[in-house]
Amino acid sequence: MARFSYPPYSSHSSFRAQPSLPSSHTRRRRYILSTLLFLLLGYLYLKPPSVLPSHSTSRKSIDWSRYAYILPVTSTAYLCNAVMLFESLSRLGSRADRVLIYPQEWDTEISDPADRESQLLVKARSWYGVKLVPADIAIMRDKFHGDEEDEEEDEEAWSNDLKAKFMAWGQTGYERVLLLDSGVLMRRHLDELFQLPKTQVAMIRAYWDLPKKRILSPLLLVVEPSQAEYQRLTAMTRADHGQRGESEIDILNRFYGDSAMVLPHQQYGLSSSEFRLHDHGSFLGNMYDGWDPEKVIDDASLVYFLDSPFPKPWVMWPPSLLAKERPKCDGEDCRDRDIWMGLYDEFRQRRKDICALLSAPAPEWPPSSQRNLTASRY
Repeated sequence: MARFSYPPYSSHSSFRAQPSLPSSHTRRRRYILSTLLFLLLGYLYLKPPSVLPSHSTSRKSIDWSRYAYILPVTSTAYLCNAVMLFESLSRLGSRADRVLIYPQEWDTEISDPADRESQLLVKARSWYGVKLVPADIAIMRDKFHGDEEDEEEDEEAWSNDLKAKFMAWGQTGYERVLLLDSGVLMRRHLDELFQLPKTQVAMIRAYWDLPKKRILSPLLLVVEPSQAEYQRLTAMTRADHGQRGESEIDILNRFYGDSAMVLPHQQYGLSSSEFRLHDHGSFLGNMYDGWDPEKVIDDASLVYFLDSPFPKPWVMWPPSLLAKERPKCDGEDCRDRDIWMGLYDEFRQRRKDICALLSAPAPEWPPSSQRNLTASRY
């Protein structure tokens, strides 16, 4: 006979529940649940934090106003490239600020339909939420592949470009900034890089120079702004301070080559020239992983146009150069060629759609001066 008897269920207010004691089964279940809860809390407390940030980092807990993408420009061609990148950041859902540093001689008063610089500045600000920062830097003429070089003008451009780029270190209103070369295609935003572990500078390795040289590339820089570092770097742009002929890559490797965090180039440093090569060991990091061009392009967040002897992507190809140097098909497999051609087609179409600019005419080929043979590459 049961120890306690329970009356049948009644909905009347006169119903009174009879007292009961927990059974051994109930006590055992409570004990198990308490033990599991204790173990779960202990795991969450002791779990080591993830070292690498995730692209799905929770954005609700991040103050994105402390971070910024910064693009310095000194010519019309690079202004267009920057606006194209800002469009990508907006379309891809980036949350960080966007900052454009440009020569103070430009303005946002559109004087006539041909005033392309003002039009692009206004578009960047109005369409893509870009913060415009005029600076005391010179406007440089756009140079195209095969242009004659002028030594005095080269030195001015060297100093001016460095001065513009190093201004990123002076943006101390931000906790961390991301400095990009504007001649790229962005396939995914890079917001996850703002959540890297603390480091003064993060860069990609110039894998295309391996094994001859082991250097870091300034094409992508994640920087913690510092007034002291800004002054130290800008001192290098003065003729009495910097070493004549010392490039941006030389200066940054001298300053940070031994201390910078190195970012994976497979995701953040893919060069378009990789699709023209037969040996992919430097990119893959070994000689046994198979080359899959579709996977490579799918994994890349950025693609840089480093394609010597081809000109930059806003300049058309000389037909004879294209016929000789474009990627070759491997039997019926033309994926390398198709991807490579598609990258250039996409860049040029975006330039037309966003900036209303057509590609510059193809240069003379072969060039009259061997000095102009090699496109800028770092």
